[in-house]
Amino acid sequence: MRISQQMRSRHSRPQKPHAAATAVDVFCGAGGLTRGLLDAGIPVVAGYDVDEACRFPYEHNNPGATFKKVSVTDLSGEMLAAHYPSGHMRILVGCAPCQTFSKYTQGLDNGDDPKWKLLDEFARLVRELKPDIVSMENVPELQRHAIFDRFLDTLIAEGFHFTHDREKRVVYCPDYGIPQHRRRLVLIASRLGPIEIIRPTHSPAKHRKVCDVLRRLPPLDAGEIHPDDPLHRASKLSPLNLRRIQYSRPGGTWRDWPRNLVATCHKDKTGKTYPGVYGRMEWEKPSPTVTTQFFGFGNGRFGHPEQDRAISLREGAILQSFPMSYQFVEPGGEYCFKTIGRLIGNAVPVRLGETVGKTIKQHLEEHGG
Repeated sequence: MRISQQMRSRHSRPQKPHAAATAVDVFCGAGGLTRGLLDAGIPVVAGYDVDEACRFPYEHNNPGATFKKVSVTDLSGEMLAAHYPSGHMRILVGCAPCQTFSKYTQGLDNGDDPKWKLLDEFARLVRELKPDIVSMENVPELQRHAIFDRFLDTLIAEGFHFTHDREKRVVYCPDYGIPQHRRRLVLIASRLGPIEIIRPTHSPAKHRKVCDVLRRLPPLDAGEIHPDDPLHRASKLSPLNLRRIQYSRPGGTWRDWPRNLVATCHKDKTGKTYPGVYGRMEWEKPSPTVTTQFFGFGNGRFGHPEQDRAISLREGAILQSFPMSYQFVEPGGEYCFKTIGRLIGNAVPVRLGETVGKTIKQHLEEHGG
């Protein structure tokens, strides 16, 4: 779609800051980033994603924000511009799917993966929409790839300010109250002037731990569903895995088990180098990084610190800093572990979204907004 003259003029004639600002969330998922922005006082009017499963959690938990099932490749700047009220500062945020860039894919430039080009599409939207502030979040490994350099070149060509210090762009989540050993690339750029993410809110001594957020939840057995919260449900364990978790200790590995319980693949020479599965979390530390498979005992160090089961769907959501009231399934809907695990594991932690929102809000206030 052709870019309008009005949109081009936003780049050629920088505007004075306004009191009001509005955000649109691209690759919005179940709404972690949107919820965080709203908590920080940044209005969000729309979220775009291709996953229909995101619609209910996104709209139900984020009043005022409308879910749009549209691929970023079919989006245009003019379509996005229609969401912004006249006179409002335009904020565009997004988190392109990160598995392509993750360390788990060995950092390969897989040109055949269509997700590889999604950041280029986000850059195109920046050029077409001419927003005032842009924020993108992804895995730190993205900074090693040429596609990220192209994204930065777009921001520079469009007149944005952002930190060029690679280390300052990587956020350690416990520093901002998220009880999870998770590092994320957070880039915030503004046309108004220099901008950097706000200082950490939690010193290492104040980092939130697993016990701070999960200890008070009702106990569950493997395969059980709590009657008062259907999201507080744990996956079943086979008799073999039940024996394995009974021999597991917090912070330990499968190496702690009797040899007859160790999987054949781990007995091989190559398998001995993969101790980070079949483990329990530790009460007195932040959790491991929550993945889309966190509900499975064999998928990482996702065993409950005390109870003989993997963490529940609700516990995974809490570790991602979703509020206890956050709902992922509409009344009467199906609670599919794989689907809900994907929504939770792929989400931007809500508190990280709030940190981005507070950074933007502070920046607008400093520039007269």
